[in-house]
Amino acid sequence: MLALRPSCECCDKDLAPDAADAMICTFECTFCRDCVETRLGGRCPNCGGNLVARPIRPAEKLAKYPASTERVLKPQGCGKAA
Repeated sequence: MLALRPSCECCDKDLAPDAADAMICTFECTFCRDCVETRLGGRCPNCGGNLVARPIRPAEKLAKYPASTERVLKPQGCGKAA
């Protein structure tokens, strides 16, 4: 099950579980669409994989399977993909 991380790893923007602009890689690294398009060139800076739209968990499932509250932030900032 996806963790649904609450923020962008680059800019720390809040990303609600139903955020349409949340993007992830296969390792669930999470970024906002703006950072993916303007800073990352569509590639994860951690693994080099592609970033795709994060699925939205239905609201009725969030009560039983809540989103993560752990924020991940790259302290050195985000550069181009690895």
